[in-house]
Amino acid sequence: MSATALFLASLLSLAAAGPAFQNFVVQESLSGAPQGFAKVGPAADSTPINLRIALASSNFAGLEKALYDVSTPSSANYGNHLSKDEVNAFLAPSDDAVAAVQAWLASHDLVATKSNGAGDWLSVTVPVSKANEMLSAKYETFEHVASGKTYARTLSYALPVEVADHVAAIHPASTFNNPESLRPVLSAPKPASGISIDATPSSCATTITPACLQSLYGIPTTKATESSNTIAVSGFIEQYANKADLTSFLKKFRTDISSSTTFTLQTLDGGSDPQTASKAGVEANLDIQYTVGVATGVPVFFVSVGENFQDGDLEGFLDIVNFLSDEDDVPQVMTTSYGENETDMSKALAFKLCEAYAAFGARGTSVLFASGDGGVEGGQAQSCTKYQAAFPAGCPFLTAVGSVHGISPETASTFSSGGFSNYWGVADYQSSAVSAFLTAQGTTNKGLFNASGRGYPDVSAQGENVQIVSGGSTGGVDGTSCSSPIFASVIGLINDKLIAAGNSPLGFLNPWLYANPSMLNDVTTGSNPGCGAKGFTARAGWDPVTGLGTPNYAKMLAAAGL
Repeated sequence: MSATALFLASLLSLAAAGPAFQNFVVQESLSGAPQGFAKVGPAADSTPINLRIALASSNFAGLEKALYDVSTPSSANYGNHLSKDEVNAFLAPSDDAVAAVQAWLASHDLVATKSNGAGDWLSVTVPVSKANEMLSAKYETFEHVASGKTYARTLSYALPVEVADHVAAIHPASTFNNPESLRPVLSAPKPASGISIDATPSSCATTITPACLQSLYGIPTTKATESSNTIAVSGFIEQYANKADLTSFLKKFRTDISSSTTFTLQTLDGGSDPQTASKAGVEANLDIQYTVGVATGVPVFFVSVGENFQDGDLEGFLDIVNFLSDEDDVPQVMTTSYGENETDMSKALAFKLCEAYAAFGARGTSVLFASGDGGVEGGQAQSCTKYQAAFPAGCPFLTAVGSVHGISPETASTFSSGGFSNYWGVADYQSSAVSAFLTAQGTTNKGLFNASGRGYPDVSAQGENVQIVSGGSTGGVDGTSCSSPIFASVIGLINDKLIAAGNSPLGFLNPWLYANPSMLNDVTTGSNPGCGAKGFTARAGWDPVTGLGTPNYAKMLAAAGL
């Protein structure tokens, strides 16, 4: 008998001899569909659903401890990043969990496939009738009114008591992701305003180019030397990076390097990167032009995620981190300029995705996300009476980047999303910084936010009227989408120096950042109003508008031991 046949036979015997799976425990329950969704009617029994089953990791607490151990400068293990096998051993579900879940699936004549190397995500496609049976659910068709898109969802689902403790989340089930929330966090391009190629310091007060960033932050123009040091740029929702636009950008704004300098394409989920001018994406071009054009000589990979998601309505966020984490050699930096509101994702799903970022960081990758453009209204502007949190910016295992503008002084951008998570508590590495801010703030905005939550952003960078070339035209864009690739480029250049000196890359940044706040340019003016209130105000030290501040390359290099 083959190994596969033996495995299937063992599952069937487990199902036959095992429990009847008749006693269910409710996992999630909603009183009604969220605002913006309308019930259409029952979902057809034959409609296929690709269920993603997130299993509880056997030792995430151990992974978290290991992550901080290799990421905290005072630790003896600082920089000793984990291997793929070591990380997967922490993430993998227990043997009991696998046996129980597979037996439950086998009792329905189903066998799931692993969705990632660690095996804590499983995938199985079933018709609605089967999903209703195995989850004690009632899947119905719901329409997102604004977009007209329809989804099969259930307001409640349950799991057998024998497997409930082993399953962290099921998706899609009772999470209603807003299809319009995952989008680039930046504004439409503004026409160019006669900016000079050299971008003198005076012009940098209103218009940002690579030369401005080099002047403001001390970013070097010398070429990086280490080919093993890479930056991964995330691409979603059919945003494509155009090589002709990159060439034009370099000819205009980086005349000191070859205009043929380009990026490498990676694809997943049917992703692509068509090169016609009409397909040029403002977001993708921005992200590529301010990594290739600022992190001089650092190899850049554009990772284009297509629409054939393996993670359902997680829109490829989980797919890309699993894809890159499963590589033997991970990128040293990943920057993502997309996000949504924390409330658009269930807490259980958000926690599992955040775990994936922790695993990625433990491998030695600095994970950076734009904090969002909704001020205190979350990842995107919305109607609200209490401050909203952005996602994934509130995850404590990544570095969230806010926006500033101006040069003397730099000032918080009003749209810079910042605040406190409603899902995660304040992280240990930032506890003193957050406490100092809350003490200084006093009773201002009391009751409008979760004062015990993880504070974000962690850092910031320029994010207004940043010049790009898209579709052959030069113009300026605003958004934290500008800030994340800029900060990522600084980290990429520091990693180059570290690797050249025989050291490890920085990896998960936050413990290092909060341990060395003086290496950043503190921003003390500006605010991010919203929800009909004043929002937060930038002040000395960390604040939930600009974080710890903007890059100072020389001081950061020194803090890295170089």
